[in-house]
Amino acid sequence: MKHLLTLALASAWNRRFTLTLTLAAIALSVAMLLGVERIRNAAHESFAHSISGTDLVVGPRTSPVQLMLYAVFRIGEATTNMKWASYEELAKNPDVDWIVPLSIGDSHHGFPVVGTSAAYFERYRYGLSQPLELSAGRRFEGLFEAVLGAEVAERMKYKVGDRITISHGTGDVGAVHSDKPFTVVGVLRRTGTPVDRSIHVSLEAMEAIHLDWQGGMRIPGLSIPPQFAKKFDLAPKEITAALIGLKSRARAFQVQREINNYAGEALLAVLPGVALNELWSIVGVVENTLLLVAGMIVVIGLSGMIVAVWAGLNERRRELAILRSVGASPVDVIVLLALEGLLLTALGVTLGYALLTVLSLAAAPWMQARFGVVLPAWPGGRDELALVGMVFAAGLLAALLPALRACRLSLADGLTPRL
Repeated sequence: MKHLLTLALASAWNRRFTLTLTLAAIALSVAMLLGVERIRNAAHESFAHSISGTDLVVGPRTSPVQLMLYAVFRIGEATTNMKWASYEELAKNPDVDWIVPLSIGDSHHGFPVVGTSAAYFERYRYGLSQPLELSAGRRFEGLFEAVLGAEVAERMKYKVGDRITISHGTGDVGAVHSDKPFTVVGVLRRTGTPVDRSIHVSLEAMEAIHLDWQGGMRIPGLSIPPQFAKKFDLAPKEITAALIGLKSRARAFQVQREINNYAGEALLAVLPGVALNELWSIVGVVENTLLLVAGMIVVIGLSGMIVAVWAGLNERRRELAILRSVGASPVDVIVLLALEGLLLTALGVTLGYALLTVLSLAAAPWMQARFGVVLPAWPGGRDELALVGMVFAAGLLAALLPALRACRLSLADGLTPRL
């Protein structure tokens, strides 16, 4: 076996210029395959940690996926709201450690506006329990003050001190609350979560801009100036959803049942992790498609190896025939070519890993800042090792195909000069 390995290395070196292109194709395809796998796992992890540290998400009764879509991802609209009285009852539950209200429904140039309390900035967690941080300014304190997500500030080119107006409803088609503008007082650091594309105001501000509205429409002939808004009762009547943290997570299922059976109104409490996994199963078809595309690229790269070795057989007929003449068996020829293929595959996988590591180290800070995806630079778990094993198996199979053909080359054919 040792002499065959030496022969395989020497033969590959003699054909180094031809095999270099094949090696590059294998390395690039392996780097893409493993890169897609790492991004897939990192995206799933980031998706699952869009909200962390929250034990229950509560809202009006609907499907768990729909509740998570509008309460966490700010996509779509709630068909109904939950009463403020129900929120206050939940806050009095002895098992509840903290509760954060969310009022969602208005927007600014397509970005959702979230009415909430100061507890939102203290309790909301993402990733591995990372808190929200400000990159500029402060939290809202006054009535018509707003804190922007990083993406809103970046895309709209807003800064602290700018004034913005809110549109009634989602999208850009709703009427604008132009008579009650907000002052930007803070900008949050990028999180890679829906927080980045949200505008945060107080619950009282959400009530204030709708004082002269009823049934989704402005009341004709009535206009309440912003300086008089504070004179009214701005306590919210309804909210969209609430985030709850429990004193003991062991009580999560019990509290969930209590809320789902709440007599005051039809409410739904969901466990964020369970609902996020259900939601991922719906949108996860994209990741499988990417993995399939990357796998096809690996197949193309290994096909290049088959073509290179197969095309080189005509040039090596005499070499292989001489080996047969000095006592090499057909099995030795097969092992020789299989070793060449495995060595080429092993070197391609190594170079692919090295390339992926360099790219991961370079792109990791940008990926985390832009998308909240923590991209690992070093080899992953079992799934990644399984993919590498599949590449090696495919490489061996790709080498065996031309090896079997080489065995069929007769000794006489190899030693007979061609005219």
